[in-house]
Amino acid sequence: MKLQKPKGTQDILPVEAAKWQYVENVARETFKKYNYGEIRTPMFEHYEVISRSVGDTTDIVTKEMYDFYDKGERHITLRPEGTAPVVRSYVENKLFAPEVQKPVKMYYIGSMFRYERPQAGRLREFHQIGVEAFGSKNPATDVETIAMAYQLFNELGIKDIVLHLNTLGNPKSRKNYRQALIDYLTPLRETLSKDSQRRLDENPLRVLDSKEKEDKIAVANAPSILDYLDEESQTYFDAVREMLEDLNIPYVIDTNMVRGLDYYNHTIFEFITKVDKSELTICAGGRYDGLVDYFGGPETPGFGFGLGLERLLLILEKQGIALPVETNLDVYIAVLGEGVNRKALQLVQAIRNQGFSAERDYLNRKLKAQFKSADILKARTIVTLGESEVESGQVTLKNNTTREELTTTLDELMTDFNSIFAKI
Repeated sequence: MKLQKPKGTQDILPVEAAKWQYVENVARETFKKYNYGEIRTPMFEHYEVISRSVGDTTDIVTKEMYDFYDKGERHITLRPEGTAPVVRSYVENKLFAPEVQKPVKMYYIGSMFRYERPQAGRLREFHQIGVEAFGSKNPATDVETIAMAYQLFNELGIKDIVLHLNTLGNPKSRKNYRQALIDYLTPLRETLSKDSQRRLDENPLRVLDSKEKEDKIAVANAPSILDYLDEESQTYFDAVREMLEDLNIPYVIDTNMVRGLDYYNHTIFEFITKVDKSELTICAGGRYDGLVDYFGGPETPGFGFGLGLERLLLILEKQGIALPVETNLDVYIAVLGEGVNRKALQLVQAIRNQGFSAERDYLNRKLKAQFKSADILKARTIVTLGESEVESGQVTLKNNTTREELTTTLDELMTDFNSIFAKI
């Protein structure tokens, strides 16, 4: 039997991994500017951590969870999203304690798992970058977090980004809107997809999120959440909009956007871009002020977003954005003969220990093949090491682009490569 990777997973080979590392590093540096620190949570959680927080009626829980009972009969799930595990960790580690500086700002980068039909930019094991901020009810926190995502996309050079903005209001506003939506959709039940007929009974707001053609037609004239905001919710939403305008971040209001999870309130948003004439969501998030309390912690406001790395890299590729990935090698050592094998190892290690990237031949190939390897590896310089060089202690360093040569000693290469490298 030929062994293959499971459906919906991928091998990220070194050439591609370099792009991943670049994007991850840009994200880390961007988040650092906003005083975010990294958190790493387990890849699997107790089932209730996800099912209760995300919502028992969500597609994630009803259709997409990778859950199982372990050998101790504990109900376990591979994490399908990042917010619930971070909130669980926030509560379990008592980060709400008075001595912990607020707001608590954390980001994560890691694998998530959902059982769904694999397609471009969407896999069963996928990778997410996400951020969560706890402890601030200030609408400036919403806007700052949105601005951080916006800055990340600008740093990466992504084009044609549109911020879609909406509000779910406070619980009272959301409850009133929920009833209005039920009243509107109930006469249209038979025209809805089977999934949306179920959603109408369990969580009608999710009908607005449906991508099915018949559902889109049905909700085209649905009531708007903006017509059901109370004074508090309206004031909050107005403040968010004004601050976005202060920062010159353009946006459109999208009242059919509700996000697919139960825990959101007030501000929700998505960044959308066009790829091959199709709109793709690149990042999404919002405010969730009841989730920490739901996990047994004190009432604590929260705000965050998540973005898929696979989709982000797909967009970069489709938009023709070449990432400045460093793949060049500082020096390649061409090795002539078995007799210098040990010395070649000493030399290459000495150069690496001085902070340079270096490679050597291990396969006893002809010199022409070794020079070809140096070209493939984009080596800036080449050192040829044979028995005569070892005996004399003299070696020649060659610039692989200009062909300029410099003769020096083996001892200098092994102890002061920096000054030699600077000369050629």
